[in-house]
Order: sequence, then structure tokens, then C-alpha cells
Amino acid sequence: MRILLVVAHPRANSLTHAVARAFADAAKANGHEIEIADLMAESFDPVMREPDEPDPNNPKKIYSSEVQNEMARVERNEATVMVFPVWWWSMPALLKGWIDRVWNNGWAYGGSKYPHNRAWMLAVAGASAEDYKKRHYEEAVRTQLETGILGYCGIPETRVELLYGSLEEEPGPAALIETAGRLGSEF
Repeated sequence: MRILLVVAHPRANSLTHAVARAFADAAKANGHEIEIADLMAESFDPVMREPDEPDPNNPKKIYSSEVQNEMARVERNEATVMVFPVWWWSMPALLKGWIDRVWNNGWAYGGSKYPHNRAWMLAVAGASAEDYKKRHYEEAVRTQLETGILGYCGIPETRVELLYGSLEEEPGPAALIETAGRLGSEF
């Protein structure tokens, strides 16, 4: 399977990138092809401007060339995996802007659905699983990502993995990288 691996972190030497590499290496070892979309390295502009603003009255709207290129990149793959840090109980603006601009009306929703049957999100979280559960953050994050984005776009096979404790001694970064490799093997 051809997988579009979308990475959203400003530093190439970040834990987020290490998680993405571990996932990619394991998926490749399992026979998958990986195309990496490093949104920061590619200088993707996450700001929605008028040419890419959804028009509910026009599901056939032609979006900007940048967005059309991103749509074509998605379409030449068969699945999407997004890897990002959890910031303010959500994804970075860079990834949210990519979704806002690219997963647009008439292409990913609004009489159409996202072109992949499988989309996963690997979210690198600083706090522990206990902290997320205690404050109901896990439920909020999952509702936003699984229901509000993946489900809304009609993707039948979705998975949101919160990789907890990136800032904790236990499980720590090494365990998160190991988990990402296991997920790549399972894909």
C-alpha cells in the first residue's frame, strides 16, 4: 500500500520526526511504500485565504494550485498517516491548516468523502495517560480528531493513537518510538 506520511513539527530532530521515521521504517519493512509530506520543511502555508475558502453552494469549486497539488499528492497514495505533537490539546496549526485547506468541500466532504479508506493519526503527547484521563483530555482530543475530522470526512478505517508521556521519564521517548514501529508493522 502507498502511504502518505504527513509530519507536522518545526524541528527535523524532534521526537515527532523520530516517531514518524520509526513508523515509516516498520511499514516499509512490511512492504508498504511511504511518501513523506514534511509540512514545515516544505514551507506549507497553513493560512486559509479566499481562493481556498469552502463554498457550501459550490462543491465543484476550483481551489488554489497549491491545494490542488496537495490533493493530487493524497490521491496518488492509498492511505494517510499524520504524525504530530499534541499542543494545547490539539494538533499544531500547521497540520490543522493543511487539513482546513486541503480536505475541502467537494473533495473530502460535502457530497464527497476523503479519497482514502484508511487514515491514522499518531499524536505525541507530553503528559501521561493518567493525566489525560483524569481531566478528560483524552475524550476531548479523540472527539475532535476521530469524530470532528476523520469521521466527518467519511473515512471508514480510522485510528487515533495518543503516544503518552513524551516528557515523562517513564515510558519516555524510547518507548514512544518503539510503539510507532509496532504501529508501522501493524499497518
